[in-house]
Amino acid sequence: MSLPIFLIGARGCGKTTVGESLAQVLGYPFCDTDHYLQQSTGKTVAEIVAAEGWEGFRQHETDALIAVTAPETVIATGGGMVLAEANRCFMQERGQVIWLQANATVLAARLADYPQTSQRPTLTGRSITEEMAEVLDERASLYQQTAHHIIDAMQAPERVVMAILNALPVARAS
Repeated sequence: MSLPIFLIGARGCGKTTVGESLAQVLGYPFCDTDHYLQQSTGKTVAEIVAAEGWEGFRQHETDALIAVTAPETVIATGGGMVLAEANRCFMQERGQVIWLQANATVLAARLADYPQTSQRPTLTGRSITEEMAEVLDERASLYQQTAHHIIDAMQAPERVVMAILNALPVARAS
């Protein structure tokens, strides 16, 4: 299988951590759309949102997705990548989409342990636990609709990688 592997899910679900490990195991390059976006614009997510609003940021996010998509690549997407129908269709049609699913309490704890406030502006202005619950409420159906595979991301990253490998045809064929 030479299709790219797209990792989707809320921030804090482990897309970057798991993606880097998965790419290493598969011998694929790894790309993170948020990192690409920041490198290509020279701005943090917070700076883009402050200057262009969420709508401007979402357009940059779509541009980043298109730019980094390549065969045999593991791609960690921004948590809101699924908000645009065009992005959902693009990922579904061009690769394998993996939803790293975790509950709001776990996500909030991870974000509290590794805060990146300069890169991740609040979406709601609420506490991180309330925000994660609200974000999951709004996006869960979009993640589910987009995903080819749903993986429990509330376990150790190594176990998440193994679960992905077991779900993907490429892992069985190798």
